[in-house]
Amino acid sequence: MTVYSLNLKVFWLLVIILFTGIWCMFLAFRRSSHEEDGGCQDSSLSSLQLLFKLGLVILVCYVVFRCCNYPQHRDHNPNFHHQQQQLLRKNLLESFYEQHIKLSPHVLGHSKAHVSQIVGELIKVGKAKQHDTGLIFRGDFLQIGSAYEQHKINSPDCFDILVPLKMPQSLKLEPVLAEVGKEFMPMLHGSIICGVAAPKKSEWVKTYKHFSDCFCMEVDLRHQLSAALVLKWFHWKIQRCLNVIRYQFEERCHITLSVWDDKLILKICPRSDYVCCHISMSVRLIPVFHVGDSVYLTAQPWGSTTGLENLNLDPFWGINFSKYEQKYLAWFKDQAPSNSCHLKCLQIMKSLRDLSAKTLQPSFMGQWRAIFCSYNLKTALFHLLLQIPFEKWDDSLLMERIADFFMFWKEGLQKESLMHFFLGNSTLPNFITLPKMFKEARSVNLLEGYGPELLDQACLQLLNLWVQMPRILRMSSPPRNFIRESLRCKHTTL
Repeated sequence: MTVYSLNLKVFWLLVIILFTGIWCMFLAFRRSSHEEDGGCQDSSLSSLQLLFKLGLVILVCYVVFRCCNYPQHRDHNPNFHHQQQQLLRKNLLESFYEQHIKLSPHVLGHSKAHVSQIVGELIKVGKAKQHDTGLIFRGDFLQIGSAYEQHKINSPDCFDILVPLKMPQSLKLEPVLAEVGKEFMPMLHGSIICGVAAPKKSEWVKTYKHFSDCFCMEVDLRHQLSAALVLKWFHWKIQRCLNVIRYQFEERCHITLSVWDDKLILKICPRSDYVCCHISMSVRLIPVFHVGDSVYLTAQPWGSTTGLENLNLDPFWGINFSKYEQKYLAWFKDQAPSNSCHLKCLQIMKSLRDLSAKTLQPSFMGQWRAIFCSYNLKTALFHLLLQIPFEKWDDSLLMERIADFFMFWKEGLQKESLMHFFLGNSTLPNFITLPKMFKEARSVNLLEGYGPELLDQACLQLLNLWVQMPRILRMSSPPRNFIRESLRCKHTTL
């Protein structure tokens, strides 16, 4: 059944026209009656009075019409103000994304190619010079992280590379999920204690004494692989490889190796204008062991900022699911609209986190960044991708998805819960086939151990960020510290 509503704009226009017509007819009849009675003595005066009255009536009608018509478009749409605010937010966010977040595919592509070439040469040399009694390079490397998953922000100057290692022949890794106290969960969630087994216990002394002394620690008569000792050896090994290949790139760039907070960083600084777009790149090299079906154990660099300096962290290893993360994102991309905004949402959330951090007290800034670290933000996105239908990720619905992101985090902080997406998750899509050990593992809460007061403070700051987002975007204009894609590159190949 069709429902008709009164259009006030047309209604008042018709009323004014009708009223004006009736008034003019009344004046005309009155004038004709005066002429019939011989009242034409002051015809000129009567004409002026008639024109004056008619003009006054038209003016009054116009004022009434304007007063009646002006607010109608707002009265007719109660959500007008809300829609205007949403449109303003979206325009500001889109503009900020294009100017300060979105990376040039050209620049990013050339940076990745240059990193790949240098790291490839390092691994090639490392594999050629190996000893059977120690750790050896498998011969390949894995590119992981935001630069390779298309959600990096700021500039393409940081890259993460996994370097797989192999155990000596006959030695076998025996990873076991670590049990740690809740107070340490933010640092040690999902950690592994990596035991090493030999065919016979007597062979530790006869055959593998050198390996045991260099890479293992003995706990309760069992050998455990030490992350600290593996990192120490790996740093030494990469430095020797770099000394071999350095001359190959001396005309292109200056390469140095440094250790910052136990992280091995390969610095690549361009010489002259050889490297595309003049970007100084930092490449983090991470030694890993493959434990089956695209899962890797990482030698976790705990460093000096974890607050756990008094604990023995040597036996703890991290778990890396990067290959599954890339597979999951590729699967979603195939299902979602071609202009899906899921990665765009992640980039915007990371950028808003950084902008908000600048306004915080130094004592809270580090905790804010830890709670909203890139891995936690990506985990939140993975959960949202399962909850929201594919078609709802169209780019035209960007603001709705950003609002979902904020709401997801608000509820999670209030519940003090953000569950690991892979460990112990029974809702994973069927195409993700984790090894049984990790599929049946205990669920891990990534926010466990932070404390309710800290999470409440983070929630309050998050809500404030949502309200103040337009003002923050207007005030924040970080400079672009790399050349735009529109500039011509002098070296299109490496």
